Amino acid sequence: MAASAPAMPLTMRHVRAAQEVLRDIVPESRLKESASLSKSAGGRVLFKLECEGPTGSFKVRGAYHAIHARQKQSGGKLPGVVTSSTGNHGVATAYSASLQRLPARIYLPENPNPAKRARIAEFPAEIVEVGKFLEETRKHAARFAQESGWYDIVDGVDPEMLPGTATIACEILDKLDSVDVIFVPVGDSTLIRGVAFAAKQLRPEVKIVGVQADRAPAYALSFAKGHAISTDASDTIADGLAVRDATEENVRQMAGLVDEFVLVTEDEMLGAMRHLLAEEQAVAEPAGAATTAAFLKSAAAYAKKTVVLLVTGANVGEEIRLRALQTR
Repeated sequence: MAASAPAMPLTMRHVRAAQEVLRDIVPESRLKESASLSKSAGGRVLFKLECEGPTGSFKVRGAYHAIHARQKQSGGKLPGVVTSSTGNHGVATAYSASLQRLPARIYLPENPNPAKRARIAEFPAEIVEVGKFLEETRKHAARFAQESGWYDIVDGVDPEMLPGTATIACEILDKLDSVDVIFVPVGDSTLIRGVAFAAKQLRPEVKIVGVQADRAPAYALSFAKGHAISTDASDTIADGLAVRDATEENVRQMAGLVDEFVLVTEDEMLGAMRHLLAEEQAVAEPAGAATTAAFLKSAAAYAKKTVVLLVTGANVGEEIRLRALQTR
């Protein structure tokens, strides 16, 4: 079980206020029960389909809330928004900035996910591709922000993103009378820290399971060791989980909120993508399918339990989609 929760840079008052801010921006995502997984596991398994959101991922919740909060703090004088991203956060930032009529610049690592780059290009945001890994790309965005005075919304760091992601837990627990476990994919950790905080506040008995790619395990390793750990690479098809450097403060927060981590392989994520499409008619990218992959590894352990799997993104390129369909 998780230890006593540490102090967090948010309260449930902030989370409920975020729900009001997002009410007309992000429609409440569907909770869909899985007949196939519920039957095979002998329990109740539901998908929280964040992949059906306005930008094809959950990221708009945190990005819109953060920009809205900073714009309010500036008295409506925010000059622009800049960020660095492997894709979905960049899409969400471009979308959120356009809704708030702000210019945006999105920094992406070289050779980004083509589907996600195309989604960013749908909005009036400048795209800059630089750096082999996100950590390098992030430095370029920070430099531009310092020179321009634009707001650098740093995924995994900006505290104003947490209330937005925490609203997902509220939607789950406000609707379901009984929830035993919530599986959450972990990239930069903003999602799991927000979801876990609200879930533990509302129902402390709910178990939170973090899921990472075994080729990008920085936060899983850090959680196990109790301090931030970096990895040499994050070579995974799940670009949404491709983080090399854990942050000490984020690890500290997770220690009191997250109960365990599960690592999944590339083939397991591809297989989960295929399952979601074939059995649930849900399109998911590798990171979005990671929770399904993790559950399938140990479904028998959740007999007679109510389990919620977050399906967090649907922005998948054609090559990966074809690989998933060919997986057996």
